[in-house]
Amino acid sequence: MNRLLVLVLILFSISCKDGSHEASNKDTLVYLDAMASVEDRIEDLMSRMTLEDKVYQMCQYVGLEHMKHAENNITAADLEKNDALGFYPGMLSKDVAQLAREGKIGSFLHVVTPEEANELQKLAQESPLKIPLLIGIDAIHGNGLVSGSTIYPSPISQAATFDDALIQEGSRQTALEMRANGMHWSFTPNIDVLRDPRWGRTGETYGEDPYLVGNMGIATIKGLQSNDFTGEESVIACAKHLIAGSSSINGLNASPTDVSERTLFEIFLPPYRRAVQEANVFSIMAAHNEVAGMPGHMDKFMMNDLLRDRWGFKGFYVSDWNDVSRIALWHHVAKDFKQAIEFSVNAGMDMNMHGPVFDKLLIELVKEGKVDQSRVDYACRKILEAKFKLGLFENPFVDIDKAKALNFTEAHQKVALEQARRSIVLQKNKAQFLPLSGNGNGKTIFITGPNADNQTTLGDWVSPQPEENIVTILEGLTALGEKNGYKINYFDSGDRSKEITDANIETAAQKAKQADICVLVLGENSFRHDWKRKTTGENIDRATLKLSGNQMKLADKILAQGKPVIVVYVSGSPIAEPWLEQRVAAVVNTWESGAFAGQATAEVIFGEVNPSGKLPLTIPRSVGQLQMVYNHKPTAYIHKYNTEKKVPLHPFGFGLSYAKFELSEPKLSKTAFNGKDDEVIVEVSVNNISNVDGEEVVQLYIRDDISSYTRPLKELKGYKRILVKAGKTETVQIPITAESLAMYDKDFNFVVEPGDFIIMTGNSSADKDLNKVTLSVADGFIIEKVN
Repeated sequence: MNRLLVLVLILFSISCKDGSHEASNKDTLVYLDAMASVEDRIEDLMSRMTLEDKVYQMCQYVGLEHMKHAENNITAADLEKNDALGFYPGMLSKDVAQLAREGKIGSFLHVVTPEEANELQKLAQESPLKIPLLIGIDAIHGNGLVSGSTIYPSPISQAATFDDALIQEGSRQTALEMRANGMHWSFTPNIDVLRDPRWGRTGETYGEDPYLVGNMGIATIKGLQSNDFTGEESVIACAKHLIAGSSSINGLNASPTDVSERTLFEIFLPPYRRAVQEANVFSIMAAHNEVAGMPGHMDKFMMNDLLRDRWGFKGFYVSDWNDVSRIALWHHVAKDFKQAIEFSVNAGMDMNMHGPVFDKLLIELVKEGKVDQSRVDYACRKILEAKFKLGLFENPFVDIDKAKALNFTEAHQKVALEQARRSIVLQKNKAQFLPLSGNGNGKTIFITGPNADNQTTLGDWVSPQPEENIVTILEGLTALGEKNGYKINYFDSGDRSKEITDANIETAAQKAKQADICVLVLGENSFRHDWKRKTTGENIDRATLKLSGNQMKLADKILAQGKPVIVVYVSGSPIAEPWLEQRVAAVVNTWESGAFAGQATAEVIFGEVNPSGKLPLTIPRSVGQLQMVYNHKPTAYIHKYNTEKKVPLHPFGFGLSYAKFELSEPKLSKTAFNGKDDEVIVEVSVNNISNVDGEEVVQLYIRDDISSYTRPLKELKGYKRILVKAGKTETVQIPITAESLAMYDKDFNFVVEPGDFIIMTGNSSADKDLNKVTLSVADGFIIEKVN
C-alpha cells in the first residue's frame, strides 16, 4: 500500500511539471508559496507553463471599459494613427474578458477604476495557473487618468523646481495612489532630452539638459519603485522613449530622427544609462520613431547590445501602443505583422502594447525557428518577476474604500502645492511691479484669457477631475485678491484660444479700461479629454512658438487701454512672444502646475511665496532660431541671422526672484583632479542683499577647454537649491566627480581626458551670470570601456 502511494505521488509530481496545468494543492506549488524565493517561484511556475502560456504573458490589452468607450468614439479606420483610444475590430469586450479568464493575457492598460481592476483580476484567477495581471497606466504626474487622484505639476513644471527630493516624494505618493486603485506599472518617466520645443510632448519631458533630465528621471523612478519595487506600496517605472523622438526632423511626433551616434551618446543616452545603473528602472519603452533609418522597436543595438549587455539593464521592454505592427505599416521594413514581430522580439522586445494576433504569430515564429524560445523565456521570466515582487500572487485585489480614502490625501496635496510653488518662473518683473501690495485699497483687477478658469492647468495625461479638487487661476487670484483688499472682475473671453471672438475681445477691452490692473491668463492647451481643441501635447505638435488662436489680438487690445498688465502663461510648451513681454509689467510662467496652480500662482503674484523656479529649457525668440539650446557647440553662433537676434528670449536656468542675491566666485577644494575615484568640492557663498527671504538655485556648469572631439561650451553638472534669509549669507557645496568631466572617445569608451576644465557657477546658464575657475586633470583615464 505504501509503495503504491509513493508511485502515485511521483506520477503526480511529474504531471505538474509537464505543462499540463494540473495542480491540486497549494502546498505542492512552490510558485504559490509566499515564503519561497522569487527565483524559485519563477522557476517552478515556468516549469508548469507551455510555450503558449509564456507568450500570453507578453500580451497586453486595453481595459474593457476603455474598449467600450473607444468603440463609440473612433472608427476602425482611425485606429492606425490613434495613440489614445483603442479597441479590436471583430472582438467585443466579452471576448477579451474570456481571454483573461483563459490566462491568455498578461497585462492590461488604461484601466482607470479599482472596480474594473478587481474584476479583471477575478477573471485571471479563473485561469488554470491563476497568474495575476500586471496593470499599467500613464501616471505621468500623479495617477491623472483616475478621477479624484492627486494631480502634481507636469514633468516640465517639475523640472523647473530643480528639486530632486521633492519630485521623488511626489512619485512615492503617486505609487501609493496607484496601488490603492489596482495599478502596478507607471509608463513614466519620459527621459527624452528635449531638443525641439515644437514637439507637442515637451510638457512631458524634463527639459533640454541631459543631467537635469537624468536627475529628475532617477528621482521619479526611485519614488515609484523604492528600492526594488517589492511589496504593496511600490510600482514599476518605465523609462521612455528609446530613443531621440524629441529631435525629429520636423518637430512632429513619430517623425524620423537623424542624429549622429556621438549625439546619441552625449545628449540622448545619458539619462537611460543612469536610469539603469543608478535607479534600476525595471521597464523601458521603445520609441515611435526611427533613428538613422532604424525603427526603435527593432533596434537591437539599443535594446540589447547597449542597454542590456553594456549597461546592465535587468528589466523588460514594452512596445509603445501599436508600434510593433508599425514596423510594417509605417516604416515599411517588414512585409507584414508577423515579420515585424520577428524583428522586434529578436531585437529584445518583451511585451506588445496592445491587442490580439501577436500571440498567435509569435508562437508560429518560435515553432518555425525564426525566434528562439529563449527570447520568450526571458520575457516571461521578467514579467513574472515583476508580478511576484509586487505581491500580486498573494493579493491581486484592492480595497475599494481604501482607494477612495487614499486618493488626494492632505499629505499628497501639500507636496503637489509645494511642487507648484517652486516650479513657477518669474520671467519679467518691470520696475519690481510684483508682488502686488498687500493693501489693495479697493483697486480692481481685471482677469481674462483662455486658461483663466478651467482645468488646462492640469496638463496632458489627466482626465477631468472633481471641481472641488482643483484651484483654477481665477479662483486662486480671487481668493487672495479679495483677502488683500482688491476687487476682482472676470470676463470669459473664450476658454479655448482658437475660439476667442472679436466681439469678446472688444468686451474684454472695455472691462480692462475700467480696471486698475489687468491679468491675462494665456498659453496653450494639452488637456487630453478635449482632444479636438488641444494646441499642444501628445500628437499635437506646433509649427510656431507663438501664442495660438486670437490670444495676441486679445493681448494687444488689452494693452491698448494703458493699464499695467500681468501675463500668466499656462502651458507645457514654451511661449516665444518677445513683443508681448516687452510691453507688459510682469510675466509669470506657471507651466502646468497641477491641482493647485491657481493657489500657487496667486501666492506668487501677491508675495506670499517668493518665486524660485528656473527654466529647464531655453526659450527662443522665434521658431526661426531653432535649434536653440544652451549646451551648444563652439561654432553654433559664429555668424548672425539676417532678421533675428542670435540670443534667446530667456536662457536655460533663468528665473527672477523678489530677493536679490550675490553669488561669490567658486572655490575648489583642490585645483587638480586625480583619477576615477577622486572628487572635488565646489563651494559658493550666496548673499541675500535684499529685505526679502528667498530660495536660490545655484548652478554648476563645466566646459572641457580642449578636447579630442568638440564639446559644448557649457554643461550643467550640479545644482543646489538653498533658502537664504534676508540679509544673510549661506554656503553651498557641489561635488565634481569623474563623470562630471567625462566624454566619449573615438571608440565610445567613457573617458576623462587630460587638460583644463572651466568650472562655472551662477544662477543661470547666461555668461553674465557665471563666475569661473579652472580645474586641471594631469593624466586621463577610462571610466567605462566598450566590451
